[in-house]
Amino acid sequence: MSHTSQGWISFKRCCKVFLAAGTVVVIGDLVGGGVSRFPRAEMASKISKVEEGEGDIRERCKTLMSPPVTDIKVLEERKDAMSTRMEMVIMETQASFCKALEEVDGGTFKVDRWSRKEGGGGISCVMQDGKHFEKAGVNVSVVSGYLTEEAAKQMRSRGKVLKGKDGKLPFCAMGVSSVIHPKNPHIPTVHFNYRYFEIEEADGSKQWWFGGGTDLTPVYIDLEDAAHFHNTLKSACDKHNPKYYSDFKKWCDNYFYIRHRGETRGIGGIFFDDLDSPNQEEVFNFVKSCAKTVVPCYLPIVYKHLNDSFTPEEKDWQQVRRGRYVEFNLVYDRGVKFGLATPGSRIESILMSLPLTARWEYMHEPTKGTKEAKMLEVLRNPKEWI
Repeated sequence: MSHTSQGWISFKRCCKVFLAAGTVVVIGDLVGGGVSRFPRAEMASKISKVEEGEGDIRERCKTLMSPPVTDIKVLEERKDAMSTRMEMVIMETQASFCKALEEVDGGTFKVDRWSRKEGGGGISCVMQDGKHFEKAGVNVSVVSGYLTEEAAKQMRSRGKVLKGKDGKLPFCAMGVSSVIHPKNPHIPTVHFNYRYFEIEEADGSKQWWFGGGTDLTPVYIDLEDAAHFHNTLKSACDKHNPKYYSDFKKWCDNYFYIRHRGETRGIGGIFFDDLDSPNQEEVFNFVKSCAKTVVPCYLPIVYKHLNDSFTPEEKDWQQVRRGRYVEFNLVYDRGVKFGLATPGSRIESILMSLPLTARWEYMHEPTKGTKEAKMLEVLRNPKEWI
């Protein structure tokens, strides 16, 4: 079968998944029309309403992997609050990505609801030892309470001037986070995280910001995959600000950097944090656009390599690269640090990002001229992919 035929089959499979997950796809625009029965203007109107988060919350909840963390009645009562709108976005992102991966793998996610006595809870969806995925996790958390002194220090170190009352800082934090570790070394690991943070200060005023990003960690370089991944993210960024992609791509390369190794974790993507301008509505819409890319930027790559053969040596190299992934997450990742510093955090969910298996070889260095050496060269010298 040609690459073109495989790509078309992958595209049709992905569209099927999008529709099954309740996501609107403008198929007519992608394949030249004739598929959609909606006139273009009417379709644009319907998409606009969905992207704005309009629609009955109870109906939207029917497509989710689990009822939301917050009681549906509470969400309905405060449907216009940013916390409600963001919770629905992260729940829908979890559902669409899980259903897409189930379509590929044939397995099912274990849905694990958990609560936190200090306030809130989460929903962890994990598929382990699947046909194609060794470990796939997609977590949602919606937590509230008071920042600890250690967590508040982390915020202040990032330039946040926070004034608590009697040493207390009420906060609300929510996000969706995913890490996928495939069995086949030719299918990359992918990570994404989109989150919202809100803090109430002593005078009753609130500080808020969004953060997140999506990045790819291949074991072997495939230029076509890298271009597809980065182009998909760039398209989402360009709808909001022509500088976003280049700025957030650089931020990603700098953030996912393993300083003690002198190499990046992967080939990047986008990353941003503490984003609170130009205004809340515009940043929220940008985050929604990014969240909608997690399936189309990754699933075509998965389908392309689904049946690639691999050698024991290639599997060993995958294990070594996973070791680097573990090192970054445990030493540098802000989300892991914040989670471990927050009382009542669920350790299983925080460490879900770690692979089932990894390898650390003493003084390991790939042979010059090999595919492994070329991969390492890219990680030591990040490049532009598009």
